[in-house]
Amino acid sequence: MMPKLIFGVVITLVAIAALLLVLIIVGGIVAGLLAPLIGNVPISYNFRSIRARWTSTIVAILGIAGTVGVFVAMLSLAHGFRATLVASGTPDDALVMRAGSTTEMMGGITLDSVKLVQDKPGVARGASGQPLVTQEVVGVVPIPLISTGTDANVEVRGVSPNVLEIRKFVKVVQGRMFHSGLDELVVGRNASKTYENLTVGSTVNFGGGHWQVVGVFDAGGSSFDSEVWCDSRILNEVLKRPENIFQSATVHLTSPAAFDKFRDSITSDPQLNLEVEREVDYYARQSSAMTRLITILGGLVAAVMAIGAVFGALNTMYSAVAERGREIATMRALGFSSWNVILSFLFEALLISFIAGVIGCVVVLPLNGMTTQTMNFSTFSSIAFAFRITFNLLVMGVIFALAMGVLGGLLPAVRAALRPVAVSLREL
Repeated sequence: MMPKLIFGVVITLVAIAALLLVLIIVGGIVAGLLAPLIGNVPISYNFRSIRARWTSTIVAILGIAGTVGVFVAMLSLAHGFRATLVASGTPDDALVMRAGSTTEMMGGITLDSVKLVQDKPGVARGASGQPLVTQEVVGVVPIPLISTGTDANVEVRGVSPNVLEIRKFVKVVQGRMFHSGLDELVVGRNASKTYENLTVGSTVNFGGGHWQVVGVFDAGGSSFDSEVWCDSRILNEVLKRPENIFQSATVHLTSPAAFDKFRDSITSDPQLNLEVEREVDYYARQSSAMTRLITILGGLVAAVMAIGAVFGALNTMYSAVAERGREIATMRALGFSSWNVILSFLFEALLISFIAGVIGCVVVLPLNGMTTQTMNFSTFSSIAFAFRITFNLLVMGVIFALAMGVLGGLLPAVRAALRPVAVSLREL
């Protein structure tokens, strides 16, 4: 009982402290931005002050800009990974797996179940009248990287020959599609550029088989671009898995609105022990673990750097207060209130941090669209994705910089305002 009570008290105190910190930051930003509008010290004074003390100002700007750059880069990394996986699904495709399976790797669906699924309401049909369903097998094989020659895990997906009718955003851009029943591969655009022997005409060995690369496909920047596709039956045979058992089935629906009816027909069928999920929801769920990890690690790094940047801003503003004792006394003697002095220094800190925030955002802009790789936790294979820097992330970066400016400028501003006028005037 006592540990729970102590834990509750600690959590409450932390929540109150966090709320106060947020209120101080928000209030400081608002007050600093309103400073020029409420009879404060002329703005030109702050600009001249920054110019006169340019060396210490540059140090503060570099510290804040570097922190903002790391902050935006890590968020864009997480955003890019999530966008890549989510792009792998479409609203009118449904993923069918064994009930209780959290990933395709853990799934299991028999060919008899696939045939029952094909006849359910809402399943679209191709020009020949065949149901648009692809039963799939997922495996991970080692293939050397072009850059280092060391092995990396590559996801191999066994699909049905009609997969391009189901995933309509996937286009073969070189060579041709594999032929059913043959040891042939088509490889994703990123996989072809990243791994050895994955170009059209090459031969790659894995699973005891010799595979001929016959085509390269473009999956529109989705995770499929990092995969290798082949005939699911052949892959089952090579991986020595049961012939008529697959890991999942992807179903193309007549429309996104048909999903509920299709799902209900699957879950209510006593012959089937399957569950259905929109493909786009499945990939969004799979991206959450890595996205959360990148965001947490990036947040920790940015927090540590932010502490250093705030101390840099504190040092800059305290130095400004120490050097401008006479100026502050003169302003107070001329009739400016303590509130005017606080707003003037706070505005100056926000001005410095805003400049730093913009610089930090501009520095990371070249990362936008740059491709990198990480581990896909659902299959433990490598996945290529691009940094995605959006306008919202840039705005968050600037706000983050302003928050550091408030934390670094508020205490020096209060110290400047509370400086006794008589003491300062004696120094004139």
